[in-house]
Amino acid sequence: MATLHSPTLPSPSVTPSRRPVPPLAQGDRLTRSEFLERYAAMPENIKAERIEGMVYMPAAAVSAEFHGDAHADVMAWLGTYKAYTPGVTASDNSTIALDLDNDPQPDACLRILSSHGGNTILNSKGYIESAPELIVEIAASSVSFDLGPKLNAYRRNGVREYIVQRTYDGELDWFVLRDGQYQRMAPGSDGIYRSEIFPGLRLDAQALIFGRLADVLSILQRGVASPEHVEFVKRLASAFSSR
Repeated sequence: MATLHSPTLPSPSVTPSRRPVPPLAQGDRLTRSEFLERYAAMPENIKAERIEGMVYMPAAAVSAEFHGDAHADVMAWLGTYKAYTPGVTASDNSTIALDLDNDPQPDACLRILSSHGGNTILNSKGYIESAPELIVEIAASSVSFDLGPKLNAYRRNGVREYIVQRTYDGELDWFVLRDGQYQRMAPGSDGIYRSEIFPGLRLDAQALIFGRLADVLSILQRGVASPEHVEFVKRLASAFSSR
């Protein structure tokens, strides 16, 4: 009697299911790769930072009175300085790969391009790597965070100037890094702050705090017309041409 053999059927292809990406949560302790993967999968209106290995997520709703308007004025100030200073760029709300435990997303930063002798680069994903020369935070309810863990992370990584506008208090702190420690910079006798890192970057803090943008930009225009700013632009151009 003949033996019947069952036909050999092709094995069904098995496609391994991709593991779901967990959502970010306040207080998560994550590596950089874990943080960036989860952050990329979150809705676009979510802001998150990783400071000393821990995830911080401010509230999604942002007040125009205590954050949005001040943020816009800071960007106008820095953007104007950028316009008159080839080799310098300003970034708004950009994630920075600062060190193994810190990926902050400051409200604004001003940095010298690597092509002109600056400290930062852009990695393959477009994130800033290393410490920008100047960082600005608009702090309403986040004052203790911006003047605590974040300040220490910026100091340790060599952010040379750090500005915190405390909108609830109506105050501004400008820190400059000296001998590895932040010291508060005092304004000049005319009430104007002058950057030690970016010649010509001048700020009327009271005008900024009270939203008088025209006055802020008027003072800045004097700065970018100053001899020290002209010399700074020449140094940047020389650094670029010597590479």
